[in-house]
Amino acid sequence: MSTPAPKGTGTITAPEGAAFSRIMGVGGYRPERVVMNAELVEAIDSSDEWIQERSGIKSRRFAAKDESVVDMSVAASLEALRDAGLEPSAIDAVIVATVTHPYQTPAAAPIVADRLGIQAAAFDISAACAGYCHGISLASDMVRGGSARHVLVIGVEKLSDFTDLTDRGSAFIFGDGAGAAVVGPSDTPAIGPTVWGSEGAQWKTISQRDSWVDVREKDLGWPAIGMAGQSVFRWAVWGMAPVAQKALDAAGVRAEDLDAFIPHQANMRIIDAMIKQLKLPTDIAVARDIAETANTSAASIPLATERMLREGEAPHGGLALQIGFGAGLVYAAQVIVLP
Repeated sequence: MSTPAPKGTGTITAPEGAAFSRIMGVGGYRPERVVMNAELVEAIDSSDEWIQERSGIKSRRFAAKDESVVDMSVAASLEALRDAGLEPSAIDAVIVATVTHPYQTPAAAPIVADRLGIQAAAFDISAACAGYCHGISLASDMVRGGSARHVLVIGVEKLSDFTDLTDRGSAFIFGDGAGAAVVGPSDTPAIGPTVWGSEGAQWKTISQRDSWVDVREKDLGWPAIGMAGQSVFRWAVWGMAPVAQKALDAAGVRAEDLDAFIPHQANMRIIDAMIKQLKLPTDIAVARDIAETANTSAASIPLATERMLREGEAPHGGLALQIGFGAGLVYAAQVIVLP
């Protein structure tokens, strides 16, 4: 049987993207309820001093019972759009990074887009604490590839729904919140190459304790996220500084050129160890949002970025190195120009 000949010799029209991309604006949302360490210590036979020494966390925010991932995403997105000087109608795609949207399907992103009055491509990504950096990379490629001109990237978590408040190793770690960024075209390079990867052999190190199938078949109740703290600490301290250095090298930037270092807010001791390994000069601003916000997973980097800019800790237009790492185990890092 002969193979049919092609019907024509026409070529597919290639989309025209921007030469470069940049973050145009950022926004954040922190729930109203502040939860101090003192509120958690009795259930885990601990103390405020022990929690602060172990993690650097003093407090965190918990969303209201009826406050959803979608609600928090919308609030952060409106702030980011205002900061970027754009109307929702300018957005061509919405990316939501989260692991705590309580529906397997549909994704949170289409609902967020609808709430904002946006009819555009909308999808979720599940990369835990590295999700925001993954989203920024995808958005940058979309803008440069021509599939979108403006992309809304959201990192959001309601981790209080997935926290076992009797687990001494994790009860004090997590918090709730949302951060958002608008990525659009730029005349000059403003989002560096992303250095990312995964180490799936270590997936059990940070994970939901039980699958949804186990929950259904074994009647286990609502699942919580568990963490092998020491293993995560060693991986983050010794494995992520080299990734951050590769991101600097890929962008052609030296540590001393940075204005800010914005790592995932996992643990204050991890942040301090990375600063030491990267040999960051003392005049570089370092995000330490974890003290008052705790670990908000995908939301931690945009929340810290928004706070640093709002409080004048980091300069608008300055160079920042951001790196996310967490469950998977997955990671991603890039150098950006702050909006």
